[in-house]
Amino acid sequence: MKKILFLNFFVFSTFFAFSQDTTVVYEEILDTELEETPVETFYSTRIVNGHSVETLKKGTLEFRIEHKFGDLAGANGGVNTLYGLDNASDIRIAFEYGITDKLMVGLGRCRGTSLPYHSLLDGFAKYRLLSQEKGKMPISVALIGSLFYSYMPAATLLSDVAHFPRQAHRFSYSSQLNIARKFGKHWSIAIMPTYVHRNYVAADDVNDLFSLGTAVSFAINSKISLSVEYYNNFQKESIREKYFNSLSIAANWVTFGHNFTVYLTNSAGFGEVQFIPYTNTNWAKGQFRLGFCIARKYVKE
Repeated sequence: MKKILFLNFFVFSTFFAFSQDTTVVYEEILDTELEETPVETFYSTRIVNGHSVETLKKGTLEFRIEHKFGDLAGANGGVNTLYGLDNASDIRIAFEYGITDKLMVGLGRCRGTSLPYHSLLDGFAKYRLLSQEKGKMPISVALIGSLFYSYMPAATLLSDVAHFPRQAHRFSYSSQLNIARKFGKHWSIAIMPTYVHRNYVAADDVNDLFSLGTAVSFAINSKISLSVEYYNNFQKESIREKYFNSLSIAANWVTFGHNFTVYLTNSAGFGEVQFIPYTNTNWAKGQFRLGFCIARKYVKE
């Protein structure tokens, strides 16, 4: 419990301290400034659902709006739901901030998919341990720690995961070591070993889950890239049979201080404790959906 309180204090106090600085003035990042910035391994702090090795520059504030629709095809998709556009599987709003060029933090809130819970607050800290440099360092490495908390009303059914017998059962966590390398001007790859822990799970589930994320990105030019992201869960065959691995395909576009990502994915939720353990839809059955993220950066004068 002490570890939980410490992590909460670290993330929330950082943002509280920043909000007290009333003299800070932000200006929008212009397109010309972006062109002068060296191209990183990935074009965003996220690849699709998961993090990339990238961090925000010192003093940069980013506002993110993320949205996932319903199934494009399958039993719950098709023309009757306008290929999923009538439905929203999840929505997230977040603020993220670069404390230094290597350390960033973030706070967000998502509706949640209601499987098994909703009304989720999330906080994370990301530190870039190594940066790829020609002739010096062949890879980039980042360490990410995340905390999630559900504040939904407790379910009345005792067997429900969202019953939350104790306050600690509302918490879940993830930690990730993100390793990436850029090859030439176009290709980037990443390997993301990820550990997810949920304090309270169903009888046919496990509290601890290890997943190995992988990603490949192709930069078409200095502003547009295409990415594929996949998280493979390692678990016993006798449990969690109704869940699938998360697979996503995305296009990313950077311009005028904005970062746009449009993607297709079979995962419905946001955050590692949602899209890694609770993806219960299958690409082969048309159970994938359209999603997008709009991120707006602001930087100190």
